[in-house]
Amino acid sequence: MLPHIPEAGCDEAGRGCLAGPVACAAVILPENFSCPDLNDSKQLSEKKRCELRPVIEENAIAWAVVMISPQTIDEINILNASIFGMHEALKRLKVKPQHILVDGNRFKPFEDIPHTTVVKGDAKYMSVAAASILAKTHRDELMERLSGEFPGYGWEQNKGYPTKAHREALKEIGLTPWHRVTFEGCRI
Repeated sequence: MLPHIPEAGCDEAGRGCLAGPVACAAVILPENFSCPDLNDSKQLSEKKRCELRPVIEENAIAWAVVMISPQTIDEINILNASIFGMHEALKRLKVKPQHILVDGNRFKPFEDIPHTTVVKGDAKYMSVAAASILAKTHRDELMERLSGEFPGYGWEQNKGYPTKAHREALKEIGLTPWHRVTFEGCRI
């Protein structure tokens, strides 16, 4: 029997937002980890994601979440910012993975570690689903906190996504330092 190799699942949250960072996560789960509720964060209710977050954080061999600022997103574009964030999350893992699973179809090599990109990987691999949940819950928590500092945009509900209310607020109130000025929806 082959020994278990540590495999990191990577995903991001907030890629399509007009405001806030993109959150990138990397998670290594134990070989015998079992959690039937674990799925792509977009398929789960907010309540379920919040219930699963401590389960993941307490049981993972290693996990890390990194926030990449709107300024960096504007500077290097959202794809490069997402990949950069995943690389930063991987660097922060206390166990070095021997393989990386990435949600989506684009990634740049990280160190000398082999990687596999998987479209809808967050619905196919538990480690990627776990990364998806951590990225989403950590980002949502930040956006709820920021909604108190920047009221009127509805971030406590829309988390920075381009909802009608968020777009109207942009027209009425204008941009904040948390908006991604290169995104079409922010050009007012």
